[in-house]
Amino acid sequence: MATITMAASPTSNSSASTTSMSLLQRQSSKNADTVSVCSTTSAFSTCPDRHGFYGGIQFSEKPKKETLTREQIIAREKKWIHMTSHWAEYMNTNYKKVRERCRKGIPDALRQKAWFLLTGANHLMAQFPDWYQHLLEAPGNPQIIDEIRKDQHRQFPHHEMFIDDDKPGQKELFNVLKAYSVYNPTVGYCQAQAPIAAFLLMQLPAEQAYLENYFTPGLEMLQRDAGMLNRLLKKTSPAAYRHLQKHNVDPLLYMTDWFLCAMTRTLPWDTLLRVWDCFLCEGVRIFFKVALVIIGASLGPQKVRAQCNGLCETLAVLRSPPKKFLEEDFIMHHIFRLNITIEDFHREHKKQEMLHRKAKLEQQKASQQQNGGGGSSNGPGRST
Repeated sequence: MATITMAASPTSNSSASTTSMSLLQRQSSKNADTVSVCSTTSAFSTCPDRHGFYGGIQFSEKPKKETLTREQIIAREKKWIHMTSHWAEYMNTNYKKVRERCRKGIPDALRQKAWFLLTGANHLMAQFPDWYQHLLEAPGNPQIIDEIRKDQHRQFPHHEMFIDDDKPGQKELFNVLKAYSVYNPTVGYCQAQAPIAAFLLMQLPAEQAYLENYFTPGLEMLQRDAGMLNRLLKKTSPAAYRHLQKHNVDPLLYMTDWFLCAMTRTLPWDTLLRVWDCFLCEGVRIFFKVALVIIGASLGPQKVRAQCNGLCETLAVLRSPPKKFLEEDFIMHHIFRLNITIEDFHREHKKQEMLHRKAKLEQQKASQQQNGGGGSSNGPGRST
């Protein structure tokens, strides 16, 4: 399964954050079109909502329903303050308590510090204090820089950080994407990196951190994840699984955007924050669980499956799930009640790794046979 770490540089006085270098690593599919979901306007206001949105589908006119009393909120914040002040002790001896509190939701006032610690940035910041600044000062690839400039305005364009080219958010987004392209020239830049970087910039302070080593680059990992998701779905939602098999719906047709963009273009903002609280603590299996809940809820009812009498109808449901299935309470209630264990994830991961290696060996063998038989010296194209 994927792991995630964070490298950091000292805090500056800038109002946005340079954060997220590679969460960016898996996003190497150059064909992914990742214009933010927020570019589709559903409302526009002269005042931002509580998350900073003036419009777009992430905009919420209604205040969040608070289920906790003021006293309970303060008590939870005190627990988090104590825990973050004794972080190494908790992570070494009481990780279950950290996980439990992340699942309940990190208090808004403590989320910045908690995410910073959950990713291990505090350690890397001490080791590489000037790394990020060094990357920023490097010239970079002119072609990649041009691609970044073309895309940066598309990310959450109705959010107060990105609504104007002159806003700090636009500049910080360019910086972190450019820095990552210098850090990892093999991957460089692709569109799917941008919404993740923009999302993280809304959560972390200026020049504090950028994430690295998020997944293996390329579509090979995504294809393996698709195989895992399909196998896990067979266990958690047999009816939905059979329906997808019946209509030959390849998981890549609906889950690519979910996984490449780490749910940033899929979930409502409150849900997204809660999911990421858990993801940074427990790893990428949280995204699998969210995907399984969405698929199972969307295609679970027999009436819905009956109306989806083909591939196109089925994809329409999965690509635009009913809003009630994406709400914070629904997602958080169901992802930890799925009938799957960590062992299930490990087992399916090993199976997909084995299948991948087998397919690669067969492909190499076929290529060698073709070349040896007088075929093209280039051999067949390698699937990516």
